[in-house]
Amino acid sequence: MSNIQFRFLFISISAVIFLILVGIMIAEESILGAIVSLIIFIGVVGYGFAYRAKLRKEGKF
Repeated sequence: MSNIQFRFLFISISAVIFLILVGIMIAEESILGAIVSLIIFIGVVGYGFAYRAKLRKEGKF
């Protein structure tokens, strides 16, 4: 059984939370909230991909 990588777990859970917030903000008709949540979601997912690429480059992934 492999070890849990808590940093990736946190990144994925926070990305899901912000994606859910986008849907909630759209349902509440808050365009500003939806845009902010979408921008944060894209940032979190981008950070996750950049971190994975960094680990691959260092040979730790």
